[in-house]
Parts: sequence; structure tokens; C-alpha cells
Amino acid sequence: MGVWKHARASAAAAMLLLLLCLNEIAHVNSQRVPALFVFGDSLAEVGNNNFLNTFAKANFFPYGIDFNGGATGRFSNGRSLVDFIGEMLGVPSPPPFADPSTTGSRILNGVNYASGASGILDESGRNYGDRFTMNRQIQNFESTLNQYRSMMNPAALSQFLAKSIAIVVTGNNDYINNYLIPGLYNSSYNYNAQQYGSLLVNNLGRQILALNSMGIKKLFITGIGPLGCIPNIRAIGLAPAGRCMDSVNQMVGFFNVGLRSMVEQLNRDHPDSIFVYANTYHVLGDILNNPARYQFNVVDRACCGVGRNRGQISCLPLEIPCLNRKQTVFWDAFHPSESAIYVFAWRAVNGPQDDCYPVNLKQMALI
Repeated sequence: MGVWKHARASAAAAMLLLLLCLNEIAHVNSQRVPALFVFGDSLAEVGNNNFLNTFAKANFFPYGIDFNGGATGRFSNGRSLVDFIGEMLGVPSPPPFADPSTTGSRILNGVNYASGASGILDESGRNYGDRFTMNRQIQNFESTLNQYRSMMNPAALSQFLAKSIAIVVTGNNDYINNYLIPGLYNSSYNYNAQQYGSLLVNNLGRQILALNSMGIKKLFITGIGPLGCIPNIRAIGLAPAGRCMDSVNQMVGFFNVGLRSMVEQLNRDHPDSIFVYANTYHVLGDILNNPARYQFNVVDRACCGVGRNRGQISCLPLEIPCLNRKQTVFWDAFHPSESAIYVFAWRAVNGPQDDCYPVNLKQMALI
């Protein structure tokens, strides 16, 4: 008799758990933006590289010095771009794909696949070791879809994906950790800057279409910022004192122009979807040209790092960073500070067409 009683209790508990899960799925599906799916590099990462064999890690102090979770793997002193965007859209920042606990109800608000040192091209960033390349991140998304299929019926899943937003932040390492290191990569010998920009755009276009074909209808794709102004590039010392390296900024210009054209073409070809080009170069350029407008007073060196402009070597473990982090545009050799990231996130969500074309994230959420 006791065995039957125990079995009935177990079945009731399982049924209750199932109902709770179904309720959660129903609630998520009723949200305007039920989930965020995040692809790209360290500008969007929240800890995938903690689980990979790579030198590109940020899970040690002083990273996270201003984040309530400490050093989580975010390449920032505080919150990441996606943390801020999630807050502004009312969607929890999704967990890293590689974390073994990223299953079940934890994936109902999306998943973050971004990986430091990764690029559009598979070889970009190999000098750091393992990473989830963009192609690998798309494969990882497919495995998440298999989980969703076990949790939702096809109609509910289709609606869930159509209302969700994919954020794609990539291309930086195809320059920093590929084209701009001729000693390790052949790309600068094989392509001039314009050809290389086109190669990247064409490859990214195929990756965007792969995500679209899997059910993602809203894609927010960021351009590349003025890489010639980051502390690491300034530290090379090839530009005049106090100046950005214009030749590098011109290189990424070819990519950005091509990316915006690609977004226009995708919107013409896929009327059931919306693709957005985020003008990272314009926003970060505005911050660098008008720092006082945003309460910044340090634009040319990192808060944390070693060497010229604190940009020759990025943050070392247990290094004491600068105290004026809120007034400093760059956190380390490659990444903006939390304060600069906030400006970009706010303009991504609320900005005019000069910042986000053809719509911003808030408008995208309403479509």
C-alpha cells in the first residue's frame, strides 16, 4: 500500500512540475520579447570562455570589479552590452551556452553563445586557443532548438522564435586577431582592405540567413567601432601622439558600409523578417569626439592594463585598475568601460536612424 501511495505522490509531483513549466512557457510566449539570443565576441560574452581551453578569459579580478556577480567572464568592469539591453527591454540577460546548468527553464529567456576571440571567419582568434566561432555558435543554437522542441509544440516554438530578438556582435577579431597580425595570418597578403571587408560581409550574410532560416525573424547586427582608437592599437605607436590610427578606421569602414548595404538587401528580400544595422562606429565615435557630453575625461588609455596607453598587455590578474572608471571610455586594451557600454546600449534601444537602421531595438520589439 505504501508503495502505491509513494508512486501516486511522485506522479502528482511530476504533474505539478510539468504544469509549472507549461505556465512558465505560456508566460514567456505572451511577452513582447520573450527571449534574447546572443551571438558574437567578447563585447557580448557572459562566460562561455570560462568552459573553454583559451587565453581569452575574463573570470578573474579586476574584471567584474563593478559587477554584483564579480568576475563572471564578462570582458568589462561591470555589466555587458546584453545585460543593459535586456534591462531596457525587460528581458533577463540570457545565460552562457557552455554552462552545464543552461538547460530547462533557464533557457526560456534565451541563450548567450558569444565567445571572446571569436570572429566571422573560423580562423580568426586562433592565436588565443579554443573559442566558439560564429559558425560553431550557430551549431550551438541548433542544439538549443532541440531542447525547445522537447518543451513546446511547433506552433508555440515558431511564435516564440519570431518574437525573440537575436543580437549579433562580431567582426572585431577578424581585424584585431587576424587581418592586423600579418605575422600569424595571411589575410592581409591575400586581400586588400576593401576585398577583406567584402569577404567578411559575405560570410556574415550566410550566417545571418542560417539563423533566419531556423526561425529567428528579428536580427540586430552591430557594425564595428573605430578600432584605430582602442588602447591596443594606439599602443602600437604608429599614429601621431594623441591620435587614433586612421588607416585601421578606414579598413573597418569598408566592412561597415558593406554591412549596412547587406541589411538593406535582407530587408527587401525577407519581408517577413526585420534586420537592423547598429552603427557602432557612429556612436563610439561620438563619445570619443565629444567625451564631456557623456561625462568622460579619459579617451586614449585603458583603465586596466600594461604598457603604452595601458594597452600593450590587457588586465593582469589582481591588477589594481584606475579609480575614475566612470569617466574612462576604455576598460582594458580592447573593450569599452561599463559607462561607455551603457551609452551604446541606450542608443541601440532608443536611438535615431543614424544609430540604428532602419529601426532601434524598442521599435523592433513592437513589430
